[in-house]
Amino acid sequence: MREVVHMVNRVAPSGTTVFINGPSGSGKEFVARAIHLLSKRSNGPFVPVNCGAIPRDLIEGELFGSEKGAFTGSIKTRQGLMEIASGGTLVLDEIGDMPHDMQVKMLRVLEERSFTRLGGDRSIKADLRIVCATHRDLDKLVETGAFREDLYYRINVFPIGIAALDDRPEDVPPLVELILERFREQGFLNVPRLRPDAVAALQAAAWPGNVRQLRNVLERAGVLYGDRPVDASMISRLVKPAKRIDRAAEAEALWEAAGELAAADGFEDGLAEAETAAPSERASAPIEDAIDRAFEDDAFDARPAAAADTIDVRAVLRRTDKFSLKDYMAEMESDFIRIALEDAGGSVSGAARILGFQRTTLIEKIRKFAIDRNGTERLSA
Repeated sequence: MREVVHMVNRVAPSGTTVFINGPSGSGKEFVARAIHLLSKRSNGPFVPVNCGAIPRDLIEGELFGSEKGAFTGSIKTRQGLMEIASGGTLVLDEIGDMPHDMQVKMLRVLEERSFTRLGGDRSIKADLRIVCATHRDLDKLVETGAFREDLYYRINVFPIGIAALDDRPEDVPPLVELILERFREQGFLNVPRLRPDAVAALQAAAWPGNVRQLRNVLERAGVLYGDRPVDASMISRLVKPAKRIDRAAEAEALWEAAGELAAADGFEDGLAEAETAAPSERASAPIEDAIDRAFEDDAFDARPAAAADTIDVRAVLRRTDKFSLKDYMAEMESDFIRIALEDAGGSVSGAARILGFQRTTLIEKIRKFAIDRNGTERLSA
């Protein structure tokens, strides 16, 4: 990162086109902003635009602007982002995702420093600095024809590469300090207080989401733990040492951490009573339902074995002349719930994870089947 800072200091005053390459979340826009702030255009606008986020048929109008009547519904002349960035810096983020036909027009802008509004015929001077960034390998895109070779050489005047956070673990402690300081400046209600072993745990963890993921984990720690000292064990619940983000594991770890805090704060028993109360009596229902909605879309993937693999279906069907599949399945479901509650030590959340249910769904089924709470240790949060 010292090399990156050195290059930023060297190139910022020159006005040269800069190409920043690095994985998603590594801080490419942060570097682009530093270049702008250290340049002679620092008093001008800083305009970042994600080339991959703008629909293909709209990107030309967004960048170059449009004249009145250029297309149906165009009732007035509109400035594009290039005019808005005049006198400052325009950041073309994810330029590797720019449509091929737009790449041709962008090449002209870089070579002639001028552009034409959509539907217009007047050339407008592009008085701005252009910084390009992408997480993609443009060399490979050029080889496959997905990215124009001439545009690649035109933007690759001064390349700055940013390494993945996993390749520079020594940067984690100062980054943590920087992020926490930013939290304080931004007025965050809860800025986590990290013990030395917590910082060491962060440094030892894998960061597939790079600095963005690190920031998210620190903000999550602040929300969960408030002003309590955060140690390594607390951090281990929020970040797993895996090379790939596991959404289910991440969601489960957050749920467990929240549950432990609930027990420590002494309101777990209140939730236990509320779980089997009538819906109108459940004051905590909106909170619990909101959490469940946040963990939807198969956040927990715990599926029991298929019934046909473990049960002699023909024997069951022949057991009585008046067999009812509906009643049989209800009985099985009730048994599954009772066993899951026993295995989870009476924890509704734990049983829900075992069964692959949402927590509120399981509570409704406990009421539906009138499952006796005395059959388990207790129904806890």
